[in-house]
Amino acid sequence: MCVSISQVSRFRIHSFGSSCCERVHGWIKNSSSLKLLDVRASSVDGKARWIRRNVSTTTQGSRGNIKSSVLGGTVPLTRIIDEESRTKVQPFGNLQQRLAQDKDLPKLLTVIVSDLETTGLNRKRERIIEIAAQDLAGGGYSTFQTLVNPGDVPVTNTDIHGIRTDMVCRPEVPRMEELIPIFLQYVESRQKPGGYVMLVAHNGKSFDFRFLINEFNRCSYEIPHNWLLLDSLPLGREHMKSLDPTGKPKASLKVLQEHYSLTREGDAHRALSDVLLLSKVFQKLTIDLKLSLSDLVLRCHTASDIIAVMAKNKKA
Repeated sequence: MCVSISQVSRFRIHSFGSSCCERVHGWIKNSSSLKLLDVRASSVDGKARWIRRNVSTTTQGSRGNIKSSVLGGTVPLTRIIDEESRTKVQPFGNLQQRLAQDKDLPKLLTVIVSDLETTGLNRKRERIIEIAAQDLAGGGYSTFQTLVNPGDVPVTNTDIHGIRTDMVCRPEVPRMEELIPIFLQYVESRQKPGGYVMLVAHNGKSFDFRFLINEFNRCSYEIPHNWLLLDSLPLGREHMKSLDPTGKPKASLKVLQEHYSLTREGDAHRALSDVLLLSKVFQKLTIDLKLSLSDLVLRCHTASDIIAVMAKNKKA
């Protein structure tokens, strides 16, 4: 039986509600630090309200001064990841085929939609300046967003995303080496015990995943071995091609937004806005293409796959 993501309760997109949606634009425009967004609201008199609290974080065993804004409750950011178990790569063989055949796949897989913005387009010398992610299961603290301090690398493509150098080159904005442990903690907190993560990005194979791998390597980290990387752009092209077999399919996020008559929350080419939109687009694509979770897994890449392509291109 063909099961789309939206047909599996674990992978439904959480409805943020009108109160949260009104604040999305403000979150994206806010130039300060990291946010974990809790989709739960507290209520004393029966009316939902948002509570903003600051929490401290622990990075690689030492307490840092990264300012984190959390909506509602507390979040386990102080838990330290075991470095050895996180970075150790085990020989899985063909992970995609083995996982796709697992009858318990829905119980093992966490789907996280992601997006990032950068100082420029050159993957070798540019830096990430914004990251956002959303677990399609929804629930508390399912959404992650932060600006990233690129150090001495200036922002040269402000015209694309609206992020200026002075917005990110600030002491309160975390650098990538400080942020990676926190981002890994976020992903691990969403991951099912003994399970795997499917990280989805639009044009991820050519852009997002390569930037992420380069930044991890620069900071002496490895992409965890239980992450699968899925580029949603080929899915969009496949669907648009089916509608017009004779034409050259365009499948940018904007084209797919217009095709599905979706409303964008916030500005285009800001990480959180793109993530919220891609979450909706991705589910619609899986339905239209009649893709099961196993189908999606087989279309994934591992970090090793992409590293091999990058090395081949470098030699060429």
